[in-house]
Amino acid sequence: MNEIAVQSKARTEFIDITHAVQQFAAEKGLEDGVVTVFVPHTTAGVTINENADPDVTADLETVLDRMVPWSGGYRHSEGNTAAHVKASLTGSSVQVIVEGGRLCLGTWQSIYFCEFDGPRSRRVWMKGF
Repeated sequence: MNEIAVQSKARTEFIDITHAVQQFAAEKGLEDGVVTVFVPHTTAGVTINENADPDVTADLETVLDRMVPWSGGYRHSEGNTAAHVKASLTGSSVQVIVEGGRLCLGTWQSIYFCEFDGPRSRRVWMKGF
């Protein structure tokens, strides 16, 4: 297993970690297989989505905020229930096929670390098979 550090700068942020995942696959000599990317946090997630237009991640943030507002009469005493729900909606892991030593992502796809309770120092774990 490999670990990368991610430093978020805002409460909600989508951080492109594709390069780090590709670098991991290359360093491990993974030619054909799968990389699992896992986020070991309950208020952060990971997703694959468009990388060409930054409005896509801005829209994701807007839609998630509409679906799960920060003020919602939640019972969780830490005040970050919205971050927990958003992390559950995005999920804590993704898998990416590797072929010929390269991540098999679509033309416009990137892997994003999804911060929902920042700014914070976070970790992402990766394992290749």
